[in-house]
Amino acid sequence: MLSLDLPQSPSSPELAQASRILVVEDEDLIREMLVLSLEEEGYEVVTAADGRTALGLLQEVEPNEREFPFNLLILDLMLPQINGLDLCRLLRYQGNPVPILILSAKASETDRVLGLEVGADDYLTKPFSMRELIARCRALLRRQRFSTLPQTSILQLRDIALYPQECRVKVRGEEINLSPKEFRLLELFMSYPRRVWSREQLIDQVWGADFLGDTKTVDVHIRWLREKLEKDPSQPEYLITVRGFGYRFG
Repeated sequence: MLSLDLPQSPSSPELAQASRILVVEDEDLIREMLVLSLEEEGYEVVTAADGRTALGLLQEVEPNEREFPFNLLILDLMLPQINGLDLCRLLRYQGNPVPILILSAKASETDRVLGLEVGADDYLTKPFSMRELIARCRALLRRQRFSTLPQTSILQLRDIALYPQECRVKVRGEEINLSPKEFRLLELFMSYPRRVWSREQLIDQVWGADFLGDTKTVDVHIRWLREKLEKDPSQPEYLITVRGFGYRFG
């Protein structure tokens, strides 16, 4: 039911170490292979063989806590006790935001649409490539991580003010125009001041897993941002190059 072409490139160590994945699959062989492949990528993996056990694990959170116990759910549809569709529907009804990747032998368009409509974030049919599954997991985890950046009404650092919900930026009191990619880059930098980002990390966070261009596009966008933010772009005060590593803000 699956191809054993294991991924050749490891996932981001920082992303993997922070990620806990629940695999819900009643077929022993598939479940064991998923665990092996995900753990080799550095993820922490918990398993369940039926829907009721999975629901119990997903609800292991105190009522007054805002954190959920898993960063990603890989969910088979044909499960004992509670099937995958019902589990997905129930989690969304309860407000559980965990990203859900459905695995299913049901490959029709109707089945895929139904899975997505009840709350799944992605749908992969069996038999599947393990390399593709890992790539989809990475994409969902990146999307979740970026969506949980600090959501404030304003990000203010020195002379720069960024309004996330309004997609506006002011520099020294004057509003400037940024492209969507420039805005997302600046928002990421200002959300984590002084953190050093490699070009590959910036590509992952802003352009996404399906980007096929050169990492030099990051350098081009940094140059454009400097021209709009810095008093003297040749001697930047905000977007600093860390030689051999990447870029940081401030």
